[in-house]
Amino acid sequence: MTQLAVKVDIDSLRGYREGVPKMLDLFKKHGIKASIFFSFGPDNSGKAIRRIFRKGFISKMMRTKAPSTYGIKTLLYGTLLPAPMIVPSDPGILVRAVEEGHDCGVHAWDHVYVQDELARISKEEFRSLFERSADMFEKLSGRKPMSCAAPGWQISQVSLEVQQELGLNYCSDTRGRKPFLPVFGGRSYTPVQIPTTLPTMDEIFGLPGVDDDTIGDIWLKGMDSDWNVLTVHAEMEGLSKIDVFDGFIEKAKKSGVQFRTLAEYAEECRPDKCEIIMGTLTGRAGTLAVQKEE
Repeated sequence: MTQLAVKVDIDSLRGYREGVPKMLDLFKKHGIKASIFFSFGPDNSGKAIRRIFRKGFISKMMRTKAPSTYGIKTLLYGTLLPAPMIVPSDPGILVRAVEEGHDCGVHAWDHVYVQDELARISKEEFRSLFERSADMFEKLSGRKPMSCAAPGWQISQVSLEVQQELGLNYCSDTRGRKPFLPVFGGRSYTPVQIPTTLPTMDEIFGLPGVDDDTIGDIWLKGMDSDWNVLTVHAEMEGLSKIDVFDGFIEKAKKSGVQFRTLAEYAEECRPDKCEIIMGTLTGRAGTLAVQKEE
């Protein structure tokens, strides 16, 4: 039986306030659980404009119609507009996700900052940023977060060390094909990495032959792993593409796909060690952490 874990990344205030409730309604409608990762602190989305010189960034923004997808205000947060706090703006949304049984964890405190500056962030600062998110998560949910998913699939020796020292159950910081124990910079780490295996909507939407009508079939055809993981975003699949996402879930269920969570994958897998390399993927600007081919 084909199985799929849906991983939801929340990057912005709009995604959190508007997209997440719609996605929770959708998951309830279909009777499935997802793995949801929250950005907790300031929405500095406007500062992502610094990526403009990365190969593929402008084309991605055009393909995904970024101004309408994210909203003009979002694209100005942290620059011309103050950066609003995300989870504190409406803590009940996170509480609802936890109470409805979803597998919830930490995406970041400041998504843009961690994604763009991780290589220069010290161990002390990284731990501090994570603990700010973890403290808020625990205060709202009554339990500590036991998983995380890195913004933009970025890793460093510092982030891997902190994740190991915190004793997390799993992390989802990478792209790849199956769960593995990470090796990076000549060192082995825990916990297990559960990589995203399928291309994301923002990576492939608008490429030749990829539109609202075909993207679901492309995802279904790409489920050739025993551990399929699709990362979706509250800003896209939760808003302008919610109907496309709904149709995909419906078609996947009719095809016999069994929906799982990353936490379930982490419990069931028997991972081997595998190296992480910094590589590139079609449709993704810049480099990201990729499971090395065996």
